[in-house]
Amino acid sequence: MARKVFFSFHYADIMNAKIVRNSGQFKPTSSTGFYDKSLWEEARTKGNSALEKLIDEGLNHTSVTCFLIGEKTHARPWCKYELERSIEDGKGILGILLPNQTGHGPKWISKHGKVYTWNHDKFPDWVEKAAKDAGR
Repeated sequence: MARKVFFSFHYADIMNAKIVRNSGQFKPTSSTGFYDKSLWEEARTKGNSALEKLIDEGLNHTSVTCFLIGEKTHARPWCKYELERSIEDGKGILGILLPNQTGHGPKWISKHGKVYTWNHDKFPDWVEKAAKDAGR
């Protein structure tokens, strides 16, 4: 079954996040959680409520939230918001350690879902497991 996945990541990690995004397994739509930077920037100038709305719309109709973990992801307020909303909505949660990254690590996410080192071939199974673990 195809799953809709919301990807959460610190925008400073966009180049490494694109490694996952460009793996050929995803359609580049807002339901995947990837946004055109201009859309994000426009919402940011309108304040927190506009950003919350943008994130909430991205999370809508998804079954899994995947956190792409870089050095400072754990400290980003919008990643924390996305985690809180995903927990509230009963979504499957998983973390992927981004390639070429070192830093804080996955402790902040591992109590909510499994954390893996990126592997193109195994990713679909991890998404399916996260969804099933959440009862989706």
